[in-house]
Amino acid sequence: MSSTWQDVRYGARNLKKSPGFALAAVLSLALGIGATTAVFSVIYAVLIHPYPYAGADRMVRLQAEDKAGVPRTFFLTGPQLLQLRLANSAESVLAQTNWELSTTGSDLPEDVRAVFLTTNAPSFFGVPALLGRGLLPSDAPDGQDPQPVVVLSFSFWQRHFGGNSDILGKSLGMAHKNYTIVGVLPPRFAWTVADVYLPLKITNDLQDLVSVSCVKLKEGVTPAAAEAEFQSILEQFAKETPKNFPGTFRVQLARLMDEHGKSFERTLYLLFGGVALLLAIGCANVSILLLARGTARQHELAVRASVGASRSRIFRQLLTESLLLSLSGVAVGILLAYGSLILIVRWLPRWAYPYEAAVQINLPVLCFSVGVALVTGLVFGLSPALQFSRPDVSRVMQSSARTVRGLARAKRTHSLLIAGQIALTLLLLVAAAAAIQGFLHLMNAPLGYDPHSTMVVGIPLHNNTYMKWEERAAYFHQLRERVAAIPGVISAAISTEATPPMNGVDETVEIMGRRVAEEQQIRLSMVSSEYFSMLHVALLKGRTWDESETTRGAHLAVINQTMAREYWPDGDVLGQQIRMPQVKNEPFRLVAPGGDQWFQIVGVVAEARNDGLANPVRPAVYVPYTIWLGVYSHILVHSQGSPASLFRSVRAQVRLVDPDQQVEGQSFSLEELLARMPEWQQGHLTSILLGAFAFIALVLTLVGLYSVVSYSVVQRTGEFGIRMALGAQRGDVLWLVFSSTAFSVGTGLAAGIFLSLSLTKMLAHWTEGSSRDPLPVLFVALLLIGASTLACLLPARRASLIDPATALRCE
Repeated sequence: MSSTWQDVRYGARNLKKSPGFALAAVLSLALGIGATTAVFSVIYAVLIHPYPYAGADRMVRLQAEDKAGVPRTFFLTGPQLLQLRLANSAESVLAQTNWELSTTGSDLPEDVRAVFLTTNAPSFFGVPALLGRGLLPSDAPDGQDPQPVVVLSFSFWQRHFGGNSDILGKSLGMAHKNYTIVGVLPPRFAWTVADVYLPLKITNDLQDLVSVSCVKLKEGVTPAAAEAEFQSILEQFAKETPKNFPGTFRVQLARLMDEHGKSFERTLYLLFGGVALLLAIGCANVSILLLARGTARQHELAVRASVGASRSRIFRQLLTESLLLSLSGVAVGILLAYGSLILIVRWLPRWAYPYEAAVQINLPVLCFSVGVALVTGLVFGLSPALQFSRPDVSRVMQSSARTVRGLARAKRTHSLLIAGQIALTLLLLVAAAAAIQGFLHLMNAPLGYDPHSTMVVGIPLHNNTYMKWEERAAYFHQLRERVAAIPGVISAAISTEATPPMNGVDETVEIMGRRVAEEQQIRLSMVSSEYFSMLHVALLKGRTWDESETTRGAHLAVINQTMAREYWPDGDVLGQQIRMPQVKNEPFRLVAPGGDQWFQIVGVVAEARNDGLANPVRPAVYVPYTIWLGVYSHILVHSQGSPASLFRSVRAQVRLVDPDQQVEGQSFSLEELLARMPEWQQGHLTSILLGAFAFIALVLTLVGLYSVVSYSVVQRTGEFGIRMALGAQRGDVLWLVFSSTAFSVGTGLAAGIFLSLSLTKMLAHWTEGSSRDPLPVLFVALLLIGASTLACLLPARRASLIDPATALRCE
């Protein structure tokens, strides 16, 4: 035990004598461990295990797609739902209805997102309540009104009741009705991001319709078999109630596990590839440092062997030092993993993963990264013992350990590791440059509208309110007028499915006088006439509609330039008539009188992005918002100053129009919505993280190169002294030092350029950069050449200043 403690103290003193070496080695391991563990932990939480629900991998969304592949809403009656539950493929079927409610009985009403669920929800999800119970079949007996009970989400319980554990049995007033609180759900249960869950009424009344929320397939049932069975069942339902289904549809099952992660999958895997390269570069850097230091310690090991130290003793001492170094790197790496995870989660797009996901450190990956780091430290830390613990002592003592045969082998290993480091660093730098280039291109792309100083306020209609078209149209008209009259508001507009940058609902359009074709797909937006002037969307031809035409739901349409160019290339567009067959009365949408008739095109507006920031502009049709009134719309508020300061005023005006109605609890500016777009957030996250990883990799590579050159200069001090004594100039010595690393650097650059060019298309696809632009590769190669030159310059200059007499005396 005493000898082991002696080894530990001696190893610690050795590391303390070389703080630069110790710090570089520890950080090399720590950065690789921390970054790799943090990124894969995100991948595991988002892509592999995002939900806490039992059998989440068998949960699917039941969709009815039209001929164009667009998912269409369909509704079932109570008997149809019971029949669907008997399908051979289905283990369980969940139905739900979403409504906005508001708390009553208090001075400050609060908007509440309510989800009415069928009472099989507890068995469907398999997640026990945190307090109390979930919904029970007795809460909603067939054909009877549901019991006034409510189950709270964890977030609502914390926000509204302060996490009071004595909440069970107490009353919650919503929409002038009292509900008894029977349970509180755990934090990870966040289905549909609701505040409260209530029992859904299922009756035999053909007018009481429900929506199928999710289906859990039986174990062993393939999606193809389930789709075939559900196709047959839904086609029969469509014959019974044709108004509740699209005309022609195909059943498609969408896995719940794919709803969030798929859109962000390539970004996460790209980042994981980046941190894997960083881990490899970090381990290579530690290997270089340990080999270089071991080479420099040949004389020390020879002296220790000459005075009687056994090979096992030397081996044990080096093992102790390697363990100290590796464990220090592991300890710092674990701390960095937790810190990095916090930062990455903060930067992660909120849409990229479900609210149920628990992003935390993944222990298996942490153990793997730690194992790689430990093995690297031990293998390369012990290599000097294997090479030099039994040297030819007389020869070493005579030559100060600088000409042993291990030196040539160590030099080859150094060259190989340096070349590999440079190749991987160049690849990582090229990926980061492509990501940054793609993000800058995205940020500078023209939008076609002005998002500045415009606030978006959500207006949800509460349950069973404004059930007639005239009432609903009058409510929104009065609301817009009151908001527009607020001091500081320049203009206000109603936007239904029209708020950029993802505006419009996919619809099929029919053109009078032409044969209906499947490819005639457009984006339909319902807006008030102020919409175009507020967003500075230029009117190119014709006109829009006035207030009186909006009020009566006039059948007028304005199309964008893309649609005009695609369907009327000759320019003869004004006066043409179109029809959207899907615009019809639905359970939650009210169509204006005659709303399914033909619309006359009265204007053409300029192109404005309506399919995100990266996709081309889609053909678009704008109609008065009163044509198709749903239960959720936006009010766009354009103000003189900061629009956020007017949110309370807008909220107050909504309450003045109808005290029972509330706005959404949070407003957003259009600029914030742009920054929330998937492509924007993916580009932002990828640019930051890949840029950081590439910078760290570059620093590690330069540290490794500097270390190798420095140790090489020390090893060749005598040689340089002799050369200078024989007449060599300082420039000759500088050239010798630079040329000794030129092969390693050149080989690494060539390999890196080859890898980058080979993966150009993949990098362009994953980073949204240009696949044909050679400038990033050229820029990165020049950067690495310049950085490598700087890394070699200081030790090379030190070598050129060697005093020949001093060098010969040392020899």
